Amino acid sequence: MKIDGIPFKQTGYFSKIMCDYLEESEALKPFYNRFPAFENFEAQIIEKQKNFPKSSRVILSEALDQQYTGIDASEATKSNIHSLKEENTFTVVTGHQLNLFTGPLYFLYKIIATINLTTALKAKHTGLNFVPVYWMATEDHDFEEINYFNLNGKKIQWNKEASGGVGRLDTHGLELLSETLAAELGGSKNAEYLKTLFTNAYLNHANLTEATRFLANELFKDYGLVIIDGDDVALKRLLIPYVKSDLLEEKSFKAVTKSIEALTALPDNYGVQVNPREINYFYLVDGVRERIIEQHGAYFVNDTKISFTKDEVLRELENHPERFSPNVVCRPLYQEVILPNLCYIGGGGELAYWLELKAYFDAVGVTFPMLLLRNSALLITGKQGGKIAKLDLKISDLFLKQNSFINKRIRAISNIDIDFSPQKELLKVQFEALYDLATQTDETFLGAVKAQEVKQIKGLEHLEKRLLKAQKRKLKDHVIRITEIQNDLFPNKSLQERQQNFSQFYLEYGDKLIPALVENLKPLSKDFEILMF
Repeated sequence: MKIDGIPFKQTGYFSKIMCDYLEESEALKPFYNRFPAFENFEAQIIEKQKNFPKSSRVILSEALDQQYTGIDASEATKSNIHSLKEENTFTVVTGHQLNLFTGPLYFLYKIIATINLTTALKAKHTGLNFVPVYWMATEDHDFEEINYFNLNGKKIQWNKEASGGVGRLDTHGLELLSETLAAELGGSKNAEYLKTLFTNAYLNHANLTEATRFLANELFKDYGLVIIDGDDVALKRLLIPYVKSDLLEEKSFKAVTKSIEALTALPDNYGVQVNPREINYFYLVDGVRERIIEQHGAYFVNDTKISFTKDEVLRELENHPERFSPNVVCRPLYQEVILPNLCYIGGGGELAYWLELKAYFDAVGVTFPMLLLRNSALLITGKQGGKIAKLDLKISDLFLKQNSFINKRIRAISNIDIDFSPQKELLKVQFEALYDLATQTDETFLGAVKAQEVKQIKGLEHLEKRLLKAQKRKLKDHVIRITEIQNDLFPNKSLQERQQNFSQFYLEYGDKLIPALVENLKPLSKDFEILMF
């Protein structure tokens, strides 16, 4: 496997706030705890160890034992779950929605980044245990974001009426989708494995939580991955004090609002990622996940007839904490309350909203985790690599917007010079003499000279564009070939990892795919990786 890398900033696919974060911009330092570098983990470990109760470890380990009932967990996973009771064990966490059949390819990259970081930390901190954790977003209710995946350029979609937390959705109706997938995969050995994997995950489990847990466990159990479902009454009990502070004091709303004000006041004005509400919790029961709203001392569940007095809502919280579901603002806090966690690994959009949250963590006395941008990669098959070599293309140029990519390539291979910069410079020199002359006469003549310069420069730019267009026509076959390879690697003019499903690559590489990714995606890398199989 050939490996190369491009700095995230140079890809053109990552936000300014993420690029500035990776460069450790001084302006952003108040919004996170420690930057994810190996030398910073010791202080993070000490802080988390000091602030994480032993009792929470026991509750966590016992809840996970319960969640893994009936699951074929590896000895490595069982050992990791048991070790969470010990004060020398810490976690590294990633989270993701319950996308059908894992959804986009970067699902793998998130989990692999988590596994690889724990492995690296174990090597550097002997005597400590580090556990990779995948947090399933079982309480999310945005079914339209997770009910499909793409394979061979086709959208395979689960059409179903859905409401409430997606983890509780039954898997009825996926039989037809299984048939569609089978027809698309073909009959190879790797295809047969994928068909069986889909069937065992979705047709042999009652709901989406169970199906996703089975699927992630099958793919990563050999690496000791621990999968956690936050929709758990025992774990929710640990969240009760924080929910109460939200209901009675609007604590998250006040703290996050101040952070947003500070972020948007920066010269770069990064904008708002998520807006907090006065209460950042939903009421969650089967088929319902709706916002809790306070009005004049009473509490209402949006779009329902459910309401509580102050005393009633507090009693409901004590008796049924599982019915209080954190939104995007408070879910990160829930994670850090129940896990002895050091680092959260997420995508650029996720980490951007995490940067709004540190003040809230400080306000409630919970250690803010390190924030690590997940690995990103472009996977290039041998066939694609051959085409790239034959066309003499630079990998970095493939990340350009298509029009810029074509123009740059045509300029590079054309047998005539399409760059009119020398002519423009010569024109400017000639006009400098006219400006000298203009200063000796009427000011209106100076304006006329300037207008003529602008007109002639525009004329040259127009001729340059016409010449470039003519060369594109002349080199049409080459343009077709380079756009085909770019479209193949960047489907829908987007990153491959955001569009394609892992199954497309598993068909070709089988059980070598995940080990190869684990071996070659490096933790704490600041580069977008290029992996050529």
